[in-house]
Amino acid sequence: MNYTVELTRRATKQLAAIAPAERRRIEAALLAMQQDPYQGDIAPLKGERFAWRRRVGNYRIIYELIPEQHLILVSHVERRTSTTYRKRR
Repeated sequence: MNYTVELTRRATKQLAAIAPAERRRIEAALLAMQQDPYQGDIAPLKGERFAWRRRVGNYRIIYELIPEQHLILVSHVERRTSTTYRKRR
């Protein structure tokens, strides 16, 4: 069954600010996640029950996976830095 991908306002703004070539790669990853949210280079985020990250080149898609609703809620799309995971809160 397909999942629905929703982006928060912050994630939408972050995605719009990314260079077109990288943005297309990220958008392709988001489309692939609709079919199978467990594929690709993903990992659960420590200390959070439903939070995951997916690596797309130098960028990270941070999202919550809600299987009961078949929903992927993307909260952040940003370039990987030493503080990428710490500054989310």
